[in-house]
Amino acid sequence: MKEKYVCVHGHFYQPPRENPWLNKVEIQDSAYPYHDWNHRINAECYIRNTSSRIWNDEGRIESIMNNYGWMSFNIGPTLLAWMENEAPETYKGILQADKDSQDRFSGHGSALAQAYNHLIMPLANEKDQETQVIWGIEDFKARFKRHPEGMWLGETAVDTSTLEMLAKHDIKFTILSPYQAKNIRKIGDEEWEDASNAKVNTKRAYICNLPSGKSISLFFYDGPASQAVAFEGLLNDGVRFADKLQGRFSDKEEVQLVHIATDGESYGHHHNLGEMALSYCLNYIEEREDAHLTIYGEFLEKFPPEYEAQIIENTSWSCYHGVERWRSDCGCNTGGNDNWNQKWRKPLRETFDWIREELIELYEKELKQYTSEPWEVRNRYIQVILNRKTDNIQDFLSENFGDDLSEDEKVKLLKLMEMQYHAMLMYTSCGWFFDEVTGIESMQDIFYAKRAIQLAEEISGKSYEDEFVESLENIPSNIPEYENALTAYNKFVKPMALDMIRIGAHYAVSSLFEEFPEEVSLYNFSASVKSRYYYEAGKQKLIIGRTEFRSDITWETIDISYAVLHMGDHHLFGGVREYLGPDALEEMHSSVVKFFKQGNVYEIFNLMDTYFGNHNYSFWHLFRDEQKSIMELIMENTLKNVDNSMQQIFENSYPLLQTFNEINMAVPERLKLPVEMAVNSKLITVLKSKTFSIEKFKKLIDSAGQINVGLDLVTLNFLMDKKLNSRMRKFRRHPQDLKLLDKINQLLDFIKEGPLSPNEWQAQNIAFGIKNEHYDHFIKESENGDETATNWVESFKNMAEKLNLVI
Repeated sequence: MKEKYVCVHGHFYQPPRENPWLNKVEIQDSAYPYHDWNHRINAECYIRNTSSRIWNDEGRIESIMNNYGWMSFNIGPTLLAWMENEAPETYKGILQADKDSQDRFSGHGSALAQAYNHLIMPLANEKDQETQVIWGIEDFKARFKRHPEGMWLGETAVDTSTLEMLAKHDIKFTILSPYQAKNIRKIGDEEWEDASNAKVNTKRAYICNLPSGKSISLFFYDGPASQAVAFEGLLNDGVRFADKLQGRFSDKEEVQLVHIATDGESYGHHHNLGEMALSYCLNYIEEREDAHLTIYGEFLEKFPPEYEAQIIENTSWSCYHGVERWRSDCGCNTGGNDNWNQKWRKPLRETFDWIREELIELYEKELKQYTSEPWEVRNRYIQVILNRKTDNIQDFLSENFGDDLSEDEKVKLLKLMEMQYHAMLMYTSCGWFFDEVTGIESMQDIFYAKRAIQLAEEISGKSYEDEFVESLENIPSNIPEYENALTAYNKFVKPMALDMIRIGAHYAVSSLFEEFPEEVSLYNFSASVKSRYYYEAGKQKLIIGRTEFRSDITWETIDISYAVLHMGDHHLFGGVREYLGPDALEEMHSSVVKFFKQGNVYEIFNLMDTYFGNHNYSFWHLFRDEQKSIMELIMENTLKNVDNSMQQIFENSYPLLQTFNEINMAVPERLKLPVEMAVNSKLITVLKSKTFSIEKFKKLIDSAGQINVGLDLVTLNFLMDKKLNSRMRKFRRHPQDLKLLDKINQLLDFIKEGPLSPNEWQAQNIAFGIKNEHYDHFIKESENGDETATNWVESFKNMAEKLNLVI
């Protein structure tokens, strides 16, 4: 029995979605009710795997398990960076899981590193391959506080040069598809055995001896079992999942490792509650002891390879043709668009290769006077990417270029580093994986390409844009309205490209709606207010000022003057330019204010043209999140009027709607729609209220039910879950508060009896934690005759039952 081992590997990854100029993921409407897809997938998968449920035979939560600590996993560095800032609870759970796993697996951690931004390594040049490996290692060390034993390759794409790079940097192993094995033989044998077409025995580790004299271990995952997770419904049943894995053992009396590799998003995002099937499977295997759970590092230490393997060059796990999916129209696609082709892939890669070569030349030329090792400096730049604090950046500059740099030189050097950073991000594999060049994944890579050449132009004074645009025009789209990639570039990418003036424009327009402090951080920029004058006249507002900006990334600075006129609603007109100087700014200020007080908008427009030229901006130049929040603000009165009108229709129509319901007759759509809008708007308002009343909300729900109104369940469930979680977090801070516990029970009673079904996931976690920390104490106090403790125990049991917990 001790000879059988099971390992489940999850590759957790999302492509970077940040706006390259802001280093922030902007709002994505398609992810509603979440802000963006990272937040949505985190809620459905990443955080759920830190606290996954194990049910008993009655379907109640018996225990909660951090899956990451019992499996092998890698998480993309760019995703971890997002988690650190945007999902800290998930991030902490993942780091803790790796620490816990080291106690469980003989000192070996369950986390693996990943080549930095998931580019296709065999298609990268040697310099990029090395930077990807070094950045992946350094990112891992900064987070997990140890050197990684293994490294995941994007799409498991591999060739000998990639393996050489891993071995060079002390990576012990990587994981490949069984279809990537070429030949195998027992160590010491002379003859090779053909292993192509997945004939390799996946139940053992292999050594791959490299031309340099170095070597690296390889694990070829079990293909059929891995496919079953993704496509055969194994995640519908944890026992069936476990049986499938254990059923892959042979009858041979030898050490065997059954291991699978799948997208981590399978466990909760692609398959609802898939994380629970994984927990049950891992727990089931561990408790039965027919086989033992392990991870690759532990297995290698216990059972060093007795066989060696050769790989098939330029192969991956998701392209039947090797790595052609990322450079040609090979036929691999996501399906569903039979009349589409991927002829765009080749010219897109050629465009990026042209950019890369141009920027290599610029980079080496500009760095020649500062260092003799430009690429080693780029390798070390990961220390800045991990920590953008001023002192750390200054240390990087001093250590690599000396202490005698002027401010302009510092800016230039940081721009060169960022140029190279984005030149690698533009190769993120997702840009080629899907079916259409105008899709968000390809556009994201084009965003990075645009940022890289913008920096190159600022450094060199040379224009790269014209040739870039010409290349995009020759990249065909499958969608008639686009025709080519240039159309999508002009629509999606170019309007988002920022310079320091545009940052100032965003700040100036936003200043009409938010009074910024003297010193403020705006995304990855710092702003210092020098002067600010604000005027109102009825609906019209005017702001004039001067502010200095500094990029926290490149240290570039700009001093701007601005004037913005708000004429009501979303009608904004503003001018922004580099600082006019004290006399010109005061002259402009006096003239504009004079005409503003006279109500002479036409003359204000003329003055704007005179002072700001073509640097005129409007509401459309705000960043997306601010567009949304300001639009909500300026539409507040309009929406109130709409709500009042809808509410009046609802009140006037209620008796009639009751009659329709009683006689089972369909309500006319033109009456039904405004009534549903009114009811849902009222429910949402009540749920968002800080003085939320369950009684008031229940009456509204009952009224809606009597006239058969359709509820916006997506929004209402999301908000109800937030309300429940808010009360549960307060209870965690004050676990002795019996009145609060009773209020939580009242809310849960309503949820169980009513039409809403919030997911209650976080509430269950909090209740489970309180049970472990405080329940025994209250039991003892109750047994000692404390009546309050007795009431608490009964009330807590009541809550636990509603939350489906075993007490």
